[in-house]
Amino acid sequence: MEIANLLEALPARYTPADQDLLQRAYRFAAQAHEGQMRLSGEPYVNHCLAVAIILAELHVPPVVIAAGLLHDTVEDTDVTLDNLRKEFGEEIAKLVDGVTKLSHLPRVSRVGAGANGAEDRSRGADLASETLRKTFLAMGEDVRVVLIKLADRLHNMRTLGHMPEEKRRRIARQTLDIFAPLANRLGIWQLKWELEDLAFRHSDPETYKQIAASLADRRSSREKQLDSIVDRLKEMVAQEGIKAEVSGRPKHLYSIYNKMRRKAVGIDNLMDLRAVRIIVPDVPSCYQILGLIHTHWRPVPGEFDDYIAAPKDNFYQSLHTAVIYDDGRPLEVQIRTPEMHEQAEYGIAAHWRYKEGRPQDQEYERRVVWLRQLMDWMQDVDDASQFVDTMKTDVFSDRVYAFTPRGDIIDLPAGATPIDFAYHVHTDVGHRCRGAKINGKLVALDYQLKTGDQVEILTTKRGGPSRDWLNANLRLLNTERARAKVRHWFKRQDQEQNVANGRSHFERELRRLGIVEPDLEDLAKEAGFRHAVDMFEALGTGDISMGRLINRLNLEREDRTPELVPTASSIPQVGGDAVNVLGLKGLLTQFGKCCKPVPGDEIVGYITRGRGATIHRRDCPNMLRIRDRERLVQVSWGEPKSTYPVAVRIFAYDRDGLMRDVSTVIADEGISMSQVKVEVSQRNEATFDLILNVDDIGQLSRVLSRVEALPNIMEARRVRPG
Repeated sequence: MEIANLLEALPARYTPADQDLLQRAYRFAAQAHEGQMRLSGEPYVNHCLAVAIILAELHVPPVVIAAGLLHDTVEDTDVTLDNLRKEFGEEIAKLVDGVTKLSHLPRVSRVGAGANGAEDRSRGADLASETLRKTFLAMGEDVRVVLIKLADRLHNMRTLGHMPEEKRRRIARQTLDIFAPLANRLGIWQLKWELEDLAFRHSDPETYKQIAASLADRRSSREKQLDSIVDRLKEMVAQEGIKAEVSGRPKHLYSIYNKMRRKAVGIDNLMDLRAVRIIVPDVPSCYQILGLIHTHWRPVPGEFDDYIAAPKDNFYQSLHTAVIYDDGRPLEVQIRTPEMHEQAEYGIAAHWRYKEGRPQDQEYERRVVWLRQLMDWMQDVDDASQFVDTMKTDVFSDRVYAFTPRGDIIDLPAGATPIDFAYHVHTDVGHRCRGAKINGKLVALDYQLKTGDQVEILTTKRGGPSRDWLNANLRLLNTERARAKVRHWFKRQDQEQNVANGRSHFERELRRLGIVEPDLEDLAKEAGFRHAVDMFEALGTGDISMGRLINRLNLEREDRTPELVPTASSIPQVGGDAVNVLGLKGLLTQFGKCCKPVPGDEIVGYITRGRGATIHRRDCPNMLRIRDRERLVQVSWGEPKSTYPVAVRIFAYDRDGLMRDVSTVIADEGISMSQVKVEVSQRNEATFDLILNVDDIGQLSRVLSRVEALPNIMEARRVRPG
């Protein structure tokens, strides 16, 4: 690959001065990377050229392409940002800085680790998260940064075959989780589909090959059918007197796979394996062509979407419909204008393709404002891993679109609740939220919003959020954005009050679960805190969940009666079904007393002398200090799980449907009841005595929290025999 390849790919509008800038950047990058080779054996600067060519195809400004050529110089060579500033100016240096990895990290976790491979892997994960965090925040300031990052990732995916298999799968998974959804949110279909297909190929090669082979078997006949359909549509559109471009639309393997999985159907039952796109001059023509198609063929119910009247959250516009064609099989049709097509293919990058010379591009400005709003609240999220998890859940997940009473559209992740909605409108509205009306009717605050809902938030004049909102069991908050704002509110409160609230909350949960108070200092250390006071403060501010602490309590306490005693029929045999040891059968196993692993924890085995394997949590301090790494073995929790009979008592004011609601909550958690006894007093007070067969303490905690949240329930707690 040579600089000539890049110059040929440049848009025609680039001036000789622009080309000179890029040639200087190439020479600088080639000299900086001299002697460096990629795993494929080619010179490293070829990667820089490939990234620049991808950016040139998006028609971005010359400074962005120059930054693409230089994007790895600061990270992988002796070049500094000051060198770039002197040679190319502040703008290019700032763009390169936005995509450069950090050379050192602040501690992301309270839990320390010894000098071993586990720490190196953890540090590598932290570095990857911190890099992504830095890139996303830089994107809020200048969207061009993320275009360079996407181009960099795309070329890395094109050459991923030279990596070891484990690394290929990890990078492919990250691409599907982060970079392809990011390209989608920016509306850049050209990058999104290729990132998805390449990542799919490496993350699940067997399924990829099956779908590819299935499509290849039918390609010849499908292409003939499509040619015939396109000719028929061209003739119909011409008779209407409309100039239109009609073409077959290629289907990408990952989108086919997703639809097969989502609809639980085989490849032959998908609606849109045959698809055409019609591009017409204006919006009225879009609807005219839609009417023409629906007149000739029967529409498939539920397969029509009007993204012109209601654009997607990434500003995508088009008409989508599916009809039953003459041969009785489905055909998908997209109808859009040239401008809509440009936006669909290039998204935010379309601004630079045909907008030159215009004083202002309002569509681009809207996108930039949207991006900045997206990133603004996340400036306060310091934990890199939490930041990236938040991007996955709050930014890249499926969306719902709800309305304020004034008709403003609020874009939220699927599963969002009225409290999430309130915090999205304004932080103060969220703090003072006490109820909600959906389409004019009062609903519970754990109601999951649906697209089209009109939401009215009922607020109090003063006050703050409830600590119960941070209880994951109650499902009152489902976006990290809202959780972060609630945690921030509690952090501003007095430290002593937070400690007292955390301790009170912890002690109340222990009483409800019937657990004798453990050694608090030991529990604090297991949870990653120096002292119990620090643990209670984190619990009071919402930095740690009650569920995480409860899961730290082992099912069987060695110094007294077990917290939960398995039923006779489900006691796992030690060394049998309880834990599977990779490659070894019949090996005696026992659980480490130092970390007390419970089902759900990530675990590792340590081969002892004469006593089989001891099972520890992967983050156990003793395991992190082990020098004899050859004695560690891979283990996993076996099946079936043990279940533990637990006596539970519920106090409530009786009402119609109360038993049904309690039973529904218990069934939703996958818990069976082996005994039910209900008594109702003359004062209409109901007492439920139940025997629940639970998997662990965490599940018991979840179900008691959810039961207590039901109307008329006063208390739900565990009771001990006698």
